[in-house]
Amino acid sequence: MEKNCNNITLLAFDYGTKNIGVAVGQSIIRIAHTLKVIKNKKSGIINWIILNNLINEWNPKKIIVGLPLQMDGSQQYITVLTKKFAYYIKKKFNINVELHDERLSTVEAKYILFKYGGWKKLKKKNINSLSASIILQSWFEKNK
Repeated sequence: MEKNCNNITLLAFDYGTKNIGVAVGQSIIRIAHTLKVIKNKKSGIINWIILNNLINEWNPKKIIVGLPLQMDGSQQYITVLTKKFAYYIKKKFNINVELHDERLSTVEAKYILFKYGGWKKLKKKNINSLSASIILQSWFEKNK
């Protein structure tokens, strides 16, 4: 994390082949907020136009991408796809991208949504965007 007093905006992504959850936060207040879910055009085909608009709107200085690992820390197929997603963001937008362990973020998001809204809140868009927020909040905690 930047150790100076500059406030920077960060975006966080919870990548999935169908949906990408998005959250935003500022380094000075260190609180993540859910934004939205980007629906991919087809399974695994990213909607770069929406992503481009989002990046232009928020102008982040850093992007955090949740890294899906197995509970034992090993990689899975979605881990490889997520790394490619992070690589393309860095190359396309020339923004610093950091991968951050996202283990159990979806479980935590489902728990929170169910606790405060019951079954009707357990929709993919709610889960994905809250997962992105949990990933970013976890990144803030780790990078004090």
